[in-house]
Amino acid sequence: MTMGTPAQSASYGTPTISLSAEYLSGAVGASGDPTVTATVAQSGAEASALTVSATASTKSSVAGTGDVAVTGTGPTRRIAVSARGQGYTDLTLKVTGVNGATATRTLHYAASAAVQQGQDSRYFTGSSDASAAVDVGGGHVVVADDESNVLRLYDRSASGAPVKTWDFSSQLGVTKEVDIEGAARVGDTIYWTASLGNNKDGEYKAARNTLFTTKVSGSGAATVLTYGGAYKKLRDDLIAWDVAAGGRYGFEKGSADGQVPKQIDGFNVEGLEFAPGSTTTAYLGFRAPLAPAVPGGRALLVPITNIDKVVTGAKATFGTPVELDLGGLSIRDIRKNAADQYLIVAGSWAADDNSDPYALYAWDGIAGHAPVKRMDLPTADPGGWEAVVDVPDLTAPGARAQLLTDSGSADLYGDGTAAKDLTHAEWKKARATWFTVTG
Repeated sequence: MTMGTPAQSASYGTPTISLSAEYLSGAVGASGDPTVTATVAQSGAEASALTVSATASTKSSVAGTGDVAVTGTGPTRRIAVSARGQGYTDLTLKVTGVNGATATRTLHYAASAAVQQGQDSRYFTGSSDASAAVDVGGGHVVVADDESNVLRLYDRSASGAPVKTWDFSSQLGVTKEVDIEGAARVGDTIYWTASLGNNKDGEYKAARNTLFTTKVSGSGAATVLTYGGAYKKLRDDLIAWDVAAGGRYGFEKGSADGQVPKQIDGFNVEGLEFAPGSTTTAYLGFRAPLAPAVPGGRALLVPITNIDKVVTGAKATFGTPVELDLGGLSIRDIRKNAADQYLIVAGSWAADDNSDPYALYAWDGIAGHAPVKRMDLPTADPGGWEAVVDVPDLTAPGARAQLLTDSGSADLYGDGTAAKDLTHAEWKKARATWFTVTG
């Protein structure tokens, strides 16, 4: 009967749609950009009977309605956006119920510009200032941020938010960032070192004089980090060691009040890795100073010979320093594999993001043996090369290594805003790119 139709129609409620995140980032020409999940429902109706579509875009040159893909048939739908151009747009997502009633939500979308090797790049969101990385197996990596004390676990193969996060500020007894810049793993222990230098204004901040450890259990997405211990006098020990040797590296002067750390004669650590065959001696890699502190100087490694004892309170002891010819560049990261094959990210001691050269070197870890340049790293794209995730077999043809950028100062979306200053974590991101490092 026709009189029954209104009653049946009235039995359906207003459809609803909610988003797992209201902000989303992508990149022009990217592969595997982050997605969001839309959850839909309508009382009296099966979720599979509802339809979801994009109906409007405030800036179609960034992404139009035709660039939005909706997949899934049940209560949850996956929303993916393909970027057309750099910038921002608000996308209207609409759910339509079985009785024609609708509801909408707005997805705030930001797209960064295309980069070189875009298909080999992934974007780790939630943070833009990636500063150190440690592979934990199972296709996952823990990434540090030099603007916070949060460690983030990411799927290396996918763009998107961290799987897990850990903030050890309370255990470290700090309220400001430690300025994590280097990391190295041995067994189930990861050592994390701060820069040990002054801040950008030349001021000493005690939190930056920190070396600490985390214990690793599990692997992959099931990785768990727990706090180990900390040592807060490594900077002091390095300065005293250099002074006792006649001040050959100028650590005391480079770390003095008012001295900016990212100067050719400054004092700033950015790399940490164990010496060949050792679980107790680790190389500290310096961004500054060069040795000597003149254009064309060598990059500096200082071995801590008792790093395992330092985090239990022992004073640090140091071995014979190693000076490496990296073409006038300094160390931004150093990483080795189980076969003691090293990769070194070399960059300028200066504070520039990417206006100065970057290069990737291979080394055998032995003092007196020269590193070999494998490639110049691209510098036209936003962000500075900052970390090596892991080192493949450097004797195998076609071996690939994944490198990370610190994009904190980059203008990702063309509006003059540095990534670190963006108001939404989903729009902050660091880029991870695979490079072929052997012929």
